[in-house]
Amino acid sequence: MADKAVTIRTRKFMTNRLLSRKQFVIDVLHPGRPNVAKVNFNVFAKAELKEKLSRMYEVKDPNSIFVFKFRTHFGGGKSTGFGLIYDSVESAKKYEPKYRLIRNGLDKKVEKSRKQMKERKNRAKKVRGVKKTKASESAKKK
Repeated sequence: MADKAVTIRTRKFMTNRLLSRKQFVIDVLHPGRPNVAKVNFNVFAKAELKEKLSRMYEVKDPNSIFVFKFRTHFGGGKSTGFGLIYDSVESAKKYEPKYRLIRNGLDKKVEKSRKQMKERKNRAKKVRGVKKTKASESAKKK
């Protein structure tokens, strides 16, 4: 695995001051290796990618790096995805969607029972407009 070199290139690099992050497109050249995956099963893992990006851009906390939407090009050997480097973990928690925070281990997934979700949906069907949120909240208070 170490004998097969992996090259990381970034394109369309932009500093987004409003969201306090740097954003870019990542090209990963991985000839002879499978595509980029979440965990390391003889593939180039996202954790490995985050580690290399933190060294490239001198980031103190690798938890503030988010990589996602990787697509492997036809024939393999090259994958393209997006990368975000937040100035701090707090700003990442503020602006990143909840599902991405859960994937990166910065938040916990709330397990809801199927019955509760169905009851909430059916209560909301009985009212219209803004009252829908009140109908779902009133059941929580009981």
